[in-house]
Amino acid sequence: MPHFEALLLVSFGGPEQREDVIPFLENVLRGRNVPRERMLEVAEHYYHFDGRSPINDQNRQLLAALREVVSLPIYWGNRNWHPLLAGTIRQMRDDGIRRAVAFTTSAFGSYSGCRQYLENIQRARAEVGEDAPEIVKIPPFSTHPLFIEAMADRVRTALAESPGVPVIFTAHSVPVSMAQTSPYVQELEAACQKVAEAAGAPDWNLVYQSRSGPPTQPWLGPDICDYLRERRSDCVIAPIGFLSDHMEVLYDLGTEARAVCDELGLRMVRAGTVGTHPALVRMIAELIEQVPRACAAACCPAPRRPTAPPATR
Repeated sequence: MPHFEALLLVSFGGPEQREDVIPFLENVLRGRNVPRERMLEVAEHYYHFDGRSPINDQNRQLLAALREVVSLPIYWGNRNWHPLLAGTIRQMRDDGIRRAVAFTTSAFGSYSGCRQYLENIQRARAEVGEDAPEIVKIPPFSTHPLFIEAMADRVRTALAESPGVPVIFTAHSVPVSMAQTSPYVQELEAACQKVAEAAGAPDWNLVYQSRSGPPTQPWLGPDICDYLRERRSDCVIAPIGFLSDHMEVLYDLGTEARAVCDELGLRMVRAGTVGTHPALVRMIAELIEQVPRACAAACCPAPRRPTAPPATR
């Protein structure tokens, strides 16, 4: 591959033991106006799983799958927890890497899902210094046919357990002000439509989960638990907005949403995230074999007012 010397996997990061939880959340929330009580409340979600988020393990699985199909050296750096981006980029420099392509584990365009990753990469390169490798970030990829294929397969598998029920797609809620400066909602709606068609699921809706802002700030809705109480129907829940099982998928769907369904006597089947689906792995390999178009200079700008992007993963 003449254009790039390495692939850099960039992700959100997550704690791997109880002692990591508070330092991790402090990294996530640094500079954001989020009350400490809210941080401690979120910490309890992690303690429910002994302080271990599944995201790092799933990234390790993705790295292993990619090494089977990608001939480039592959590196991995996180936004908020080890291995941190700056350390990874420093290692790339020491290994003689001069130009790399970055794949971020976020399929949809928004400030927190796209532009903030660019800022993280730029900040880490600045920390490493002038000899840091050039890094080209692949833009959000929710329209890619192989992403649609992978998610549709997950939905079909879930529907096989509960045929004919409606599909409820979920994505991380963000402040309305953030949604207004990005294609987030439009990309989600388009992807849901394509996945539903491919999976043979005519009855579907898009809802949101994992809101973390103050009640006075408008965020995207409806919330998954509110929607379940209103619709009162057996369902498949498909977390299309998440590439892997972040803490929100485990806790907000597997614990909170399931508790609502149990309370109402509803059958709930949760579709898997795309994870290491072979179609997703092929998609990443295809994207880096091309010369990726870089994100536009003005893509997914920060919200018009200071807000707290999604705080937990």
